[in-house]
Amino acid sequence: MIYREHYIKPIREFYDSDLIKIITGIRRSGKSIILEQIRNEIEQKTDNVIYLNFEDKRILTNIQNENALIEYIEKNKKEGKCYIFLDEIQMLDDWQEACKTLRLYNNSIFITGSNSKLLSKEFTKELSGRYVAFRIRPFIYKEILEYTKELGKECNITDYLIWGGFPKRFEFDTEEARTIYLSDLDDTIVINDVINRYKIKKEKLFKSIVNYILKSNGRIISAKSIHDYIKQKNENCSINTIIKYISYLEEAYIIETIKQYSTKTKSELAYYVKVYDTDVAFNSIRCMDNRYDLTHNLENIVYNELIYMGYNVNVFNNNGREIDFLAQKNNKKYYIQVAYSIAEEKTYNREFSAFANIDNLSQKIIITNDEIDYSTSTIKHIKLKDFLLMENLE
Repeated sequence: MIYREHYIKPIREFYDSDLIKIITGIRRSGKSIILEQIRNEIEQKTDNVIYLNFEDKRILTNIQNENALIEYIEKNKKEGKCYIFLDEIQMLDDWQEACKTLRLYNNSIFITGSNSKLLSKEFTKELSGRYVAFRIRPFIYKEILEYTKELGKECNITDYLIWGGFPKRFEFDTEEARTIYLSDLDDTIVINDVINRYKIKKEKLFKSIVNYILKSNGRIISAKSIHDYIKQKNENCSINTIIKYISYLEEAYIIETIKQYSTKTKSELAYYVKVYDTDVAFNSIRCMDNRYDLTHNLENIVYNELIYMGYNVNVFNNNGREIDFLAQKNNKKYYIQVAYSIAEEKTYNREFSAFANIDNLSQKIIITNDEIDYSTSTIKHIKLKDFLLMENLE
């Protein structure tokens, strides 16, 4: 597996800290591999290391509660600082109480977990000031190229636009096997991480809403628009319930939402959000007859890459014209439009006109899958194949 220095570097600064290091993110994004890579680094300087994987039933059978975990650690640790690695810790009840105790006795604790149960509101308050959290995401394109090279395989941009970056899916050679894996992963995340966690009783309704949201990536949505969709299907659900469902999907790292920023109010507009899937595979496995939504998946991919690069991202409302992204970092602003192609004149005019009245002090960028360079004196065109290899927008 590739070495993901991008994620390990900020964690490295806390190796010896008594703060609980929480490595979180969606299932199968590579958290356990990163935990292993951190453990390998630390084992180069000490053998006072304990590792437990709570997806292993043998461990969960013998360590069933916080007291059993504390007792096991105390029995097996050596003199001096002990480095404790607890993988998929959310499987253990009251794990947070054990970690709060263990951190007081010269232990450096690293934990991973996959779902909203790990950082739910019940105990983030209890851990306040005692932890630092690091979110891991599926592969971006540069990581995919590195990993597929390691596997002796290839992955082109279209494949990325359709099937995304869950690491394990690259191990499968056929589309059928890949689709089965991603569909099973989708079921596990939606059922285990959301329905069971929040004890959702109307499963059919919930799944209907989830399907609608995950196929709406790269689009502006509101609780009302989802409510109207549900009514058209002759189903009933309150707007408040829909708002709760959206928050569940965000807490389980299935989607992310970003707000619009308006030039008129100079503030965020709270009523509408733009939704992005954590991985575009969530959209593609819901498509029939290979009618994949490449246009919106491309925008979703650009969003994921910008977040990886460290940009703060909003949708920008330019006096009624939507600019896909206002990306900001280091006091620099980038206004970004995304389109699959601007070869047709109508599309070209629509995309470029979105930048009307935006001053030239900030960079204006359009990203497309075209091979021709459509840059102008004031707007920079970046080909998707080049953007995916960039470290930043400079």
